[in-house]
This record gives sequence, structure tokens and C-alpha cells, in this order.
Amino acid sequence: MAVITMIEAQKRSGRFNIYVDGHYAFPVSDSVLVDFRLYKGMEIDKELEERLTAADDVAKAYNRALDYLSHQLRTEKEVQDKLTTLEIPEDTIEQTLKKLRDFSLVDDAHYAASYVRTMMHTGDKGPRVIRQHLRQKGVGEKVIDDALVLFTPAEQLAVGTAVAQKLAKRYQHNSTRNREQKIRQGLMTRGFGGDAIKTMLDAVDLTPDVDEQRALLAKQGEKLWHRYRALSESERQYKTKQALYRKGFKLDDISQWLADFGESVD
Repeated sequence: MAVITMIEAQKRSGRFNIYVDGHYAFPVSDSVLVDFRLYKGMEIDKELEERLTAADDVAKAYNRALDYLSHQLRTEKEVQDKLTTLEIPEDTIEQTLKKLRDFSLVDDAHYAASYVRTMMHTGDKGPRVIRQHLRQKGVGEKVIDDALVLFTPAEQLAVGTAVAQKLAKRYQHNSTRNREQKIRQGLMTRGFGGDAIKTMLDAVDLTPDVDEQRALLAKQGEKLWHRYRALSESERQYKTKQALYRKGFKLDDISQWLADFGESVD
């Protein structure tokens, strides 16, 4: 039977060259060296050599995974995808993931809970978008459900109301109806639900400034009136009224402005 005749440390830390019967045979990591208790004079057959090589492949993949995990928390799927891009065999990846699980270095439940807490305190997203992001990272539905319990209705209201207030300020120069529509759409896009959105809107002061709304209507109305100048009088009025209504102004206010504007033009 073959015998290990020398164990030589490589220049690369944590790596060793194994010599069998006086000839270089294969490299191993320090973890494999310890786990298999390799020593000079140890007998080794082909089966053991294959086991050592497979274990070393896992050790190398494990170290690559640790490098990837050193920057931030990752889901199991993210680690799996990363190792796949490195062309590591599927069987080696599965053994590596098992080792990472055993040491709690990948834990989707911990990841999901941490992600939800971070989004609650620093983000502007509601539960629907958070769920979608976690799904994309490969987290299972049950794990997501458990994590989203942390995002209580009170917390959602606080985050959503803050978003609504920012949107209200952003769209303060829109018509009253369009302003509310844009706030509602913004909250929906960020993942908040219908009933919660109503409560968030109620918490924001959307009382219109009458003078500002009149000025805005007049400004946009004059632009539209000029745009449709090539049309007949009746068609011009119809197109202008239609466009202003789509922008969220009330029909009564539009009609009044058109009447006042017509008098001023005359």
C-alpha cells in the first residue's frame, strides 16, 4: 500500500502538498489535513485519496463562500448561485451549503428577519415589495410570512405615512385630484395595501390651497388653449376642457375658468 512520505506547506497560507512514495500526489487544505489526521508514514489507498480530493474541493468551495459572505448577509440561493458561477460542481455545492448550514453561516430565516427590520427602519417599502424582494433572493413563503410578522400594522402606518408626506410635498403643485392619485400610486408601487393606504392618506393634510389651485388651472389652461389654437372655437374649448379634466381639475372650475378667460380675451 502507498505511504505518505512528506507533507509540505505551500506558500499560500492554509494549503499543503501531499507526497506519496516520494512523489507529489495532491494538495489539501489545513481543514482536510486535520479532519483526516494525515501524517507522514500514513498508509493511503486510491479510495482514501479520492475522499481527500473531494473533501478538499468542498474546503475550497467553503472558503470561496466565506469570502462571499464576509461582505454582507446572503441567502442560501445567493450563495448557491455564486458558487455555480464559479463552475463548482453541484454535488460539491450541496456539501458546502450543508457545512455552512451546520455553522449557521447561511440561515434564510435570520436573513429574512434582518432584511425586514432594516427595511422597516431605513426603507420606504411596504410588505408586498419586501415579499417580492425576498422571493427573488430565494427565500421560501413560510419564512417570509414569519419575518413579515415583525412589520406590524403600526410600523407599516408609520413608514407609509412618512412616504405619503414626502409624496404630498413632491406633488404639491399638481391639481388636488392628481396629487392624491399620485400619492396613492406611489404607496401602491412601494408595496402598501389598499386599506392601509386610505389610513395613510387620512393622516396627511391634503387640504388644497384654493388660490394656488386657481393659478395652476389658469397657467395650464392658457398653455392648452394656445396648443389648440388651430382648432375651431368649440373644438378648442372641448379639447382644453378635456385635457384639464384629465389633469385632475374639477369640471365646474374648468368651466368657470373658460368663461372668465373668454371674457378677458374678448
